[in-house]
Amino acid sequence: MNKIVVLGAGMVGSAMALDLAKKHQVLAVDVNAENLEKLKKIPNIQTTVADLSKAENIKKLVANCELVVGSVPGFMGFQTTKTVIETGKNIVDISFFPEDCFELDTLAKEKGVIAIVDCGVAPGMGNVILGHHNATMQVESYECYVGGLPFKRTWPFQYKAPFSPIDVIEEYIRPARYIKNGKLVTLPALSEPEFLEFEEIGTLEAFNTDGLRSLLYTMKIPNMIEKTMRYPGHIDYMKMLRESGFFQTEEIDMNGIKIKPIDLTAKLLFKQWKLEKDEPEFTVMKILVAGKEKGKPVCYHYDLFDRYDDKTGISSMARTTGYSATAAVELVLNGDFQSIGINPPEYIGAEKGCLEKMLKYQEERGVKYQVSKT
Repeated sequence: MNKIVVLGAGMVGSAMALDLAKKHQVLAVDVNAENLEKLKKIPNIQTTVADLSKAENIKKLVANCELVVGSVPGFMGFQTTKTVIETGKNIVDISFFPEDCFELDTLAKEKGVIAIVDCGVAPGMGNVILGHHNATMQVESYECYVGGLPFKRTWPFQYKAPFSPIDVIEEYIRPARYIKNGKLVTLPALSEPEFLEFEEIGTLEAFNTDGLRSLLYTMKIPNMIEKTMRYPGHIDYMKMLRESGFFQTEEIDMNGIKIKPIDLTAKLLFKQWKLEKDEPEFTVMKILVAGKEKGKPVCYHYDLFDRYDDKTGISSMARTTGYSATAAVELVLNGDFQSIGINPPEYIGAEKGCLEKMLKYQEERGVKYQVSKT
């Protein structure tokens, strides 16, 4: 059995640890002992409490493992990934850190490390799908619509966050970039809303977010866009908070105390946006890849609708995000993907057979992508 270290045992990290423990020895690490409680009695899982903001702790923890899975908060992700690479250990990371991942490419190549980043659902599986088709056809457009929501719609936000509110708020304030007719377009987040219908849950509203990430630089495709989906009405509330300054990152003075409005907002929203224990939620994603295949027009459709698993108590967002990453772990351990350096998920998709193996791996765990071609 391989030894794998999972850094971060929150909602997604713990789901990945449980999945990997079916075949491997797992060490799950978190600064919060409470996050580790549900893992302590699971076969093949060891747990330890450690401050992962300290590089020396990470280096000790990963010294004797075959591979590392990174699941720390985004603001810690870049430094954590760098530290792991410095130890010469392969890593699959889902922290979605804001820094440019390719700044670590030279280091990873020097250390002979396979480093897969952004390996969740979106970014993640969307990239894998596009990478696959970009290698097998002439892609002219890529559209990705994705959202994770509770089934119960509660006023006023009609939203619950499986991640920390400050990470969600980042989607609403970072300018959204996409490619149109071969040119980079930058618009405010929450712009260009459109309605989409889904059989399972009805109408959702999609809007621009900065979700293409590495695809902006690695894929030379004339039209690419990713939009986030929420229940109708959510956009207006977020715009109101943003334009009123509640997402402001500059400090303001409150009776001699300096605070960042965004920190206060995130603190206030934490309770309202926190999923209740065993609360049913779902992940929905629609991907369209259009272009020419063997000289003929074609469009591939990938549709995902996944819901909370009441048997295991694992949320849909944890399943769809985590099992993408654990599928990539298996590709590395089995020798199916061996590209040294920094690898966004589209690089995985470009390798023959890897998309099929990732789809099969997730389907075996109940996460099924419906694929069709027109």
